[in-house]
Amino acid sequence: MKDKYPVTCFYGVPIKLDNSGHYIFNTEIKIHAWRNGKHTKGKFLKLGQLFLTENNLLVAIVGATKLSFKNRHNFVPLERFTQEFISDEMLEIAIKKFKEEAV
Repeated sequence: MKDKYPVTCFYGVPIKLDNSGHYIFNTEIKIHAWRNGKHTKGKFLKLGQLFLTENNLLVAIVGATKLSFKNRHNFVPLERFTQEFISDEMLEIAIKKFKEEAV
């Protein structure tokens, strides 16, 4: 199939800006999954990177796995990657939560 493209499932935590302009967790740390799509803009660089969903939700990436092309419809596509990252401390907390939920 000509239109196939590499698909990755990204696990992330919703993030928001506080009044001082620092990234903080939206509420409690809850992990959700999205995937890249054919029209996703930008590139994944590393864990902690932020992306925007189709509903303009800001999400920090805490995990990524390859996804079979045929299984891509099980996940919502993300809109675009940004060049922003959360702090290493926040990333460490979110990854710990991600690993706990994966068990």
